[in-house]
Amino acid sequence: MNARNITTFAVLLVVASGSWYLAGSLKTPEIVETTTDGSGDGFYLKSARILGTDDQGQLLYEIEADYVEQLPNREIVMKNVRITYAAASNVPWTIIADEATISEDQNLIRLSGHVRALSNEGFAGQVSEIRTEQLTIDPTAYRAETDQRVQIRIGSRSLTATGMLALLQDNRLQLKSNVSGKFVP
Repeated sequence: MNARNITTFAVLLVVASGSWYLAGSLKTPEIVETTTDGSGDGFYLKSARILGTDDQGQLLYEIEADYVEQLPNREIVMKNVRITYAAASNVPWTIIADEATISEDQNLIRLSGHVRALSNEGFAGQVSEIRTEQLTIDPTAYRAETDQRVQIRIGSRSLTATGMLALLQDNRLQLKSNVSGKFVP
């Protein structure tokens, strides 16, 4: 073998290995598809506005929240919440809380953390405020209920109690136990 044959053989060897390498790098990547049953899927929203309607599609209430997330169990959790009833519902109450959870069936809203219900036309037509740490609302039935300690201010009067049922549309309040108050004439 002479030098020319060795050079030709070396060049052919380099070309063959280069084309082998190039062919391997140009292969189409294998596509792997994954499927899920959707049970872990949810959503999240920032600065959300949720509208609640009746069976005919009429607006009943509006929920505003800084953050909303749907959990895997289908419950919806909200942060910095404000619930306002529509003017047509004749419910003059606004409810504010640090957190809220809408049940999976979306019938109840459980509020927690510095819960305040405010109305300029509340009980006895006076400015009214209810404060508690937890409150469960049935927004379509206009009911708010808690077994926790509540502080209630109606005009210049103030009451405290353990447990309460408020019928917001009727402006009626039922205190459950340990009621004490201050009434100024």
